[in-house]
Amino acid sequence: MAYTLLLHISNEDPVVVECERFPEPTDTCIVGMHPRRKDNKEVHYILPDVTTVVFPMWRINFIEVMPSGEEEEVFKPFRE
Repeated sequence: MAYTLLLHISNEDPVVVECERFPEPTDTCIVGMHPRRKDNKEVHYILPDVTTVVFPMWRINFIEVMPSGEEEEVFKPFRE
């Protein structure tokens, strides 16, 4: 199962990547495939032909895990 992650990189715009496994606390870098911005446009500092990137953990402020279509509906006890 691939994970879609939103990486918030120091002094840069966030980057969306797909990862084969969830990052562990002991990892020193994140290997991601198909890098793009949140609006699915190209990242200006990555060449257009690049399909896999490696980001060192020291450059990442935090990581957001994007929801996938496989997740089940969560019951919300309040009205929308």
